Amino acid sequence: MRLTQAQLEPHLKQGLQPTYVLVGDEPLAQRECLDAIRVAATTQGFDERTSLIVERSFNWQQVQNFGQSISLFSSRRLLELNIPSGKPGVEGAKALQALATKTLPDTSVIIILPTLERDAKNSAWFSALESHAQVITLSEVDATNLPKWIANRLAQQGQHTSIQTLEFLAHQVEGNLLAANQEVQKLSLLYPQGELSDEVVREAVLNVSRYDPFQLGEAVLAGDAERTVRILQGLQDEGETAVAVMNPLMWVLRPLVRIKQAEMRGANLTTAMTNARIYGDKQALVKRALTRLSLRQLDAALQKLVDIDKMAKGVMLGDAWLEISRLCFGLAKVRSR
Repeated sequence: MRLTQAQLEPHLKQGLQPTYVLVGDEPLAQRECLDAIRVAATTQGFDERTSLIVERSFNWQQVQNFGQSISLFSSRRLLELNIPSGKPGVEGAKALQALATKTLPDTSVIIILPTLERDAKNSAWFSALESHAQVITLSEVDATNLPKWIANRLAQQGQHTSIQTLEFLAHQVEGNLLAANQEVQKLSLLYPQGELSDEVVREAVLNVSRYDPFQLGEAVLAGDAERTVRILQGLQDEGETAVAVMNPLMWVLRPLVRIKQAEMRGANLTTAMTNARIYGDKQALVKRALTRLSLRQLDAALQKLVDIDKMAKGVMLGDAWLEISRLCFGLAKVRSR
């Protein structure tokens, strides 16, 4: 059964289920879901909690031994099984399938996974968990929905503000939900319930933006020139090197060239994207980029990145950061044909 994060708390009031699976890389959502399950467990008489981290040398016999052992201090227990790699291995896959179909006595298990690759999503062990456990996907909040997310958090503490101020907050904390939550909580401590003016929010909120080069690639693909400039400036301010920004751009543009070539040959676009390892929500972003950018422009962009690499390494004269900025802004501002 699949649950959203919003559905989790009402669900927990009905009693803990034997197995929960948290899937995703969003740290705030993971922390809040874990806290909600732990609080519900304590309320419902789970007085013992054990955490296991699955690393390369992890012995899966520990899980079986845990199920067979008897607690001296509690009749009900909580077992947290964290698999940071998302790859349990052969023995782990068997153990997870067993956990899904045969629950541990007097125990609720929380399995913590990162965002899974395609092979893991299609695996027998994850299919078993999807069929028998409560699965919560820890989704990131994209730039478009971030103002609404902040508005909902403010509403929970009895505060509200203008759309312009929500967008200002979103710009300040883009890519960092933990920081966004901290700033929202700070506003509840500093100001009473009710309307928050633009002035008081700007005074209270620090610039805690955290940018990464992959966000830059998404902004370029989406044709969002304003966000592209903002991320470029943020990356420079945070001291990111030109090479660290250039390589992810190369990884973004190379698949587009292959897909564009396949499209021009008359191949099915969805098949071409799958062959280029473009899946899920990213396919919509790539489709939008392909309507804007020609094969000639994409080829020229890749050649420019080769030149920028030489500039960054001192082989060619030029300002690598300046050229990256010009290239990204130029690609982002191309309109649909």
